[in-house]
Amino acid sequence: MIVVTGPTAAGKTALGIELAKALGGEIVSADSMQIYRRMDIGTAKPTAEELAAAPHHMIDVADPEEDFSCARYVEMASRCVDDILARGRLPIVVGGTGLYIDSLLRGRTFAAPQDAQLRARLSAEYDALGGEAFRQKLAEKDPERAAKLPPGDKKRLVRALEVCTLTGRSMTELDAEEAARPPRYASERIILSSASREALYARIDRRVDLMMQLGLEREVRSLLLSGVSRTCTAMQAIGYKELAAAIDGETSVESAVDGIKRSSRRYAKRQLTWLRRDAQALWIEADAGDIESARRISTEFLAQRGIK
Repeated sequence: MIVVTGPTAAGKTALGIELAKALGGEIVSADSMQIYRRMDIGTAKPTAEELAAAPHHMIDVADPEEDFSCARYVEMASRCVDDILARGRLPIVVGGTGLYIDSLLRGRTFAAPQDAQLRARLSAEYDALGGEAFRQKLAEKDPERAAKLPPGDKKRLVRALEVCTLTGRSMTELDAEEAARPPRYASERIILSSASREALYARIDRRVDLMMQLGLEREVRSLLLSGVSRTCTAMQAIGYKELAAAIDGETSVESAVDGIKRSSRRYAKRQLTWLRRDAQALWIEADAGDIESARRISTEFLAQRGIK
């Protein structure tokens, strides 16, 4: 398969569509927020025109109230990939959620056992002890994982201790075993980047302004009015969390927009840090991020591979 990834606002959607049209491919989204229905503007979901230009999968597959996991993504996306391959077509994975992409390519099984009652007990223990004390307790059994997780990351801290308790082994050890296995899918990976951090940040700011023009505030209000909880995972997404606070009167819309831009820039920085671990990927500068740039990059990429 081909993977098109990169930081937010890099132009991944346009390039994925151009490659799909050129190669008879089908796009499998790898965006942890585009999976949610009714969350279109703030997730930069492909437009109706873009969706019509090439077959798309893993978009609008969950309701905002659902707690969608990486394990569930791999299960669903791998079925899509296998079906695309079985029909003799090319899967093109497009998105910026690095954990989803890595887990899909590796074929992670997420086979560690679960126990809902134990998790509830550990969750209550976290609340009673506080995040830092609970993290220190995890450090006794899995110091590497505890060092990576902030005290406020209750969900992952509880899960890590749950796994230790059930298996007698650390999540660090189990993850190392998963990483040592050969990948499930062969892939050629393209990382869209920018010539400068300033150029990328300017594009992010323009995208946020466009989202507001398209009605992002109205989209957030609609979700809240429909009963979607402010505390659910989907509503913690960049853009939705900030505007929900503005709608509640905790801040102004202008301040919320500034916060969205700031959080988006920080997210892009984290994405780039994650992506730099991939020494085999092809990095391509794409400062324009528009359809003409996507066509040029697609043509150059195919020419390099001897594909007409």
